[in-house]
Amino acid sequence: MTHHDTSQSDTLAGRLVQGGSSAAGAALSATIRAVAALRPAAKPLHPDGAVVTGTLERRGSAVPSGAAWVDDPGRDEVVVRLSRAVGLPDAVPDIHGLALRVPRPAGAGDLLFASTGWGPLGRFVLTFGGGPESRPLTTLLPYRSVEGPVLLGVRATDPHVYEMSWCRPLGQWHPFAALRLSDDDAPDQAISFDPVRNQLPGLAQYAWVRLLREPSYRSARRSRRN
Repeated sequence: MTHHDTSQSDTLAGRLVQGGSSAAGAALSATIRAVAALRPAAKPLHPDGAVVTGTLERRGSAVPSGAAWVDDPGRDEVVVRLSRAVGLPDAVPDIHGLALRVPRPAGAGDLLFASTGWGPLGRFVLTFGGGPESRPLTTLLPYRSVEGPVLLGVRATDPHVYEMSWCRPLGQWHPFAALRLSDDDAPDQAISFDPVRNQLPGLAQYAWVRLLREPSYRSARRSRRN
C-alpha cells in the first residue's frame, strides 16, 4: 500500500470512528432524556449521593504514564461524590459512581469513575455492586497522554481509602496515589462534575471520546437547568 493509500485509509478510519462515536453519543443523550422524562430531577443519572471532602496523596508512578498529573508527586485537597447511578434502594445492588474534583490554579479538574471489572476486558464493562467499595471503578474511556492512552481506576482498601492506578487500555495497572475520604460534608452539596470541560494536566480527551460523551453531558446540563 502506498503512502497516499495509507493516508486515505487513516482518514476513512478516523471518519468511521467519529461517525460511530457521534451515533453512540446521541444514543447516550437519548437515554438520559428518557430517564429525565420518567424521573424528573436535576440529575437523571446518579440522582442522589454523598458529597464529602478528601485528600489525594500522589506518589507518582514507577512506570511513567505520560500524564503530568499522574506522574508527578503531589497532594490535592479534593471533593468526592459517591452515588448510585440508577438510584435503586440501598438494599439492591446498583452501578456505583465516584466523582472527583481536584482544585487547580488554572481551574478545577474532574474525573468520573463507575463500577466495573478490573481485568483487560472487564475494566470496560459496568457492573452492579452493594457499595462503591465492593467493586473496582474505572473511567471506562481512556484519556490521551503524550505517551499514549491512559485509563484510570480506583479500588477501595477500606471504606474510606481508595488506591488509584493507571493503565494502558489492555495493560497492567500501576498504582500512583491514595485517596482518603473524610467524614466532613463538602460545602457545595449541589456540585456538578463535568470531565469534558474540566480536565487535569496531561489528561486530554480524545476527539472520539468527546463526541461520545458531550451529547449526554449536554442533556444532563439541560436537565439541571429545567
